[in-house]
Amino acid sequence: MVKPPLSMKPTGWFQVAWSPEIAVGDVHRMTYFGRDLIAWRSVAGAVTVMDAYCEHLGAHLGFGGRVDGERIVCPFHGWEWDREGRNVCIPYESRPNRGRRMRTYPVAERNESIYIWHDIDGRAPYFDVPDVFAGFGDAGTSADYYPAHPQGTLYRERLELHSQYVLENGVDFAHFKFVHKVPFVPKFTRHDFEGPVSYVDFTITFGDATGMTADDMASGVEAINARLGVAVTKSWGMVDNRTVSAVTPVDDDTCDVRFTVWAGRTPGDDSATAPPWAERVMRVVIDQFLADVHIWSHQRYSDPPALARSEYDGFMALRTWAAQFYPHS
Repeated sequence: MVKPPLSMKPTGWFQVAWSPEIAVGDVHRMTYFGRDLIAWRSVAGAVTVMDAYCEHLGAHLGFGGRVDGERIVCPFHGWEWDREGRNVCIPYESRPNRGRRMRTYPVAERNESIYIWHDIDGRAPYFDVPDVFAGFGDAGTSADYYPAHPQGTLYRERLELHSQYVLENGVDFAHFKFVHKVPFVPKFTRHDFEGPVSYVDFTITFGDATGMTADDMASGVEAINARLGVAVTKSWGMVDNRTVSAVTPVDDDTCDVRFTVWAGRTPGDDSATAPPWAERVMRVVIDQFLADVHIWSHQRYSDPPALARSEYDGFMALRTWAAQFYPHS
């Protein structure tokens, strides 16, 4: 049996905000991986995430710090720090302090979302955040879907769950009937756990339960898992939507959960916001995800699990793959 140490400081990309939450000039406070952080957007539009406390005398830049062009200015003594965390100005000295530097984090902004790269050993990113539109190799683009934020989003703070639960959900065919109350069992067509990004696909046939033919009722889901922090899905067939599930550790006991849903556009509709019917689609998908969250937030990690024979291959392939992303002593 694989026994991954379920550290709350795994390596990977983790969502810390939605893009519209941080406008130009905003300074956004947050806590992740047991550290107080700030995110700020420069006048040029770039987002920086860094440790919250000024290296001078420890003032929290999230309480009164301000953005000035491409720099953030400390409210205590006016020290200025650039997007790389370097001190570039001390207003009452002729030169900056080149010996101190604010810790910054690699940032990716994609699909209306902001992600940071976390690695306990300080390694640079070696894979990209998956794109919920371009990542599936089809012709889909964001223009084919209504914007998700804010009506297609879910945010739950400081839940007692681990990000690995979300990924294990993707290989758990048996829970669909009992958690989601649907009269089918998905058929998995792909389990690929070879690289830092894994792939899980399954199809759904409704024909037997509805009396309609299987050809008329076939649907499916394709999922891309970027390590433990981010999973993106494409649903096709009866329901056209794409989703991002993101679970980000706050401390050693809790995580923030974000979920984003895009509903497919009606051809020819270029509305800037989703119409009521699309909002209802988003709500249905979010409610299904909430049913999972309710289970996860009261779940104990079972190791070794008492797996049924038909569950074994999927769960153990995923757990073997996931074990490599935790820090090891």
